[in-house]
Amino acid sequence: MSRRTLLRGARLVTMDPDLGDLTGDVLVEDDVIAAVGPDLAVTDAEVVDAADWIVAPGFVDTHRHTWQSAMRHTYADLDPMQYFAEVLERIGPSFEPEDVRVGNLLGAAGALSAGTTTLVDWSHIQNTPEHSDAAVAGLREAGIRGVFAHGWPLVTDGSWTVASTLGHPQDIRRVQAEYFSSSDQLLTLAMAMRGPEEASPEVFTADLRLARELGIRSTVHVGAYARHAHDHAVDQYAAAGLLGPDMTFVHCNRLHRHELQLIADAGASVSLGAHCEMNSAGIGDIPLDHLLDIGLRPSLSGDTETKCTGDMFTQMKMVFAAYRFWTGGGHSSVERPVPLRMRDVLKFATVHGARAVGMADRIGSLTPGKQADLVCVRATDLNIAPSLDPVASLVLAAHEGNVDSVMVAGRFVKRDGRLVGIDQRALLEQALASQERIGARTRAAG
Repeated sequence: MSRRTLLRGARLVTMDPDLGDLTGDVLVEDDVIAAVGPDLAVTDAEVVDAADWIVAPGFVDTHRHTWQSAMRHTYADLDPMQYFAEVLERIGPSFEPEDVRVGNLLGAAGALSAGTTTLVDWSHIQNTPEHSDAAVAGLREAGIRGVFAHGWPLVTDGSWTVASTLGHPQDIRRVQAEYFSSSDQLLTLAMAMRGPEEASPEVFTADLRLARELGIRSTVHVGAYARHAHDHAVDQYAAAGLLGPDMTFVHCNRLHRHELQLIADAGASVSLGAHCEMNSAGIGDIPLDHLLDIGLRPSLSGDTETKCTGDMFTQMKMVFAAYRFWTGGGHSSVERPVPLRMRDVLKFATVHGARAVGMADRIGSLTPGKQADLVCVRATDLNIAPSLDPVASLVLAAHEGNVDSVMVAGRFVKRDGRLVGIDQRALLEQALASQERIGARTRAAG
């Protein structure tokens, strides 16, 4: 028999243009949304009273270095170059597979608790095949819809990220065969690439061709720091005839406008990590004014929790405020900046996130037939109530503590304010043990 759940009487922010916003019901059957509407006539279903809830599609985080979760909030005060020197060149190379598993489990569990149901795990910690196995294990244990973006090993000599002549680790073939034989499972595979800013032309072109040979999407950092301002990374992809809709460009802060246009023309996507980008001195301006002017709508990213807060509520607040400040204060070079509405921002976290991970037909809206990935926010909490505009409540006011329940593929992963199937105390103990191991190894290395 099928598993049927009826959410009754919620304020629905469907993000489906045909359905709009309404007060009504959502019928979930097995892993899909079977019906949406007022007063659905349903029998043989578990009925959940959702009258106090705002129900929206689960959020999509399109770029998170999840393995770093046990080092949360330790680098915001420091120069970003110190983050690179310590985390990526000294601490990361010392990570053991168990540290990766715990980091991914902790980060993914935290994401679920805050309503993120799909997470791109941007995993540049492939120090050994066992590290990749551990990363996948952490995502799987959390129960999130995850995109495992397979990266490269972290080493101390820069050989993988400074004009690198080393091709993408071929272990990605084993990882795909062992864990990602189906494209419709909860976890899927992508490639976290080194682009023209980090690898030689022979390597960055070969890496992208490898991703396409494997039939997976690719995601790449571009234009994030002053030293890359003149690399013209997107121009180099375009010159090689490689731009395509299967690519996501992360940050883009220092890209030239014509490069953003090239991304849009190719049907590719952009991921903005507003909180980290504003916290990281030297990363450059958030190019949202130019993106909107061109007609390119970005997705959002929690980036690294060493320097920011990863949840999508924070990203929505930050990107909305940053845009209003930037354009309202006359800082934009766009002559007539496109007005940004709160619904637009919610689309960044849902609809456009779904497109950026190649799942626009499966997630991102409360559309019958799509996967039942839902976030249920208590509209009766005092920081939200009385909620006159549910979209504004989600974008401007809501936070993790307001999230009552979360569904992934039709199953509750959070219910009544608590994660389901995850022992939070045990997870915290594992994270603290990992943190202690990381610190001890770092101190021993000097």
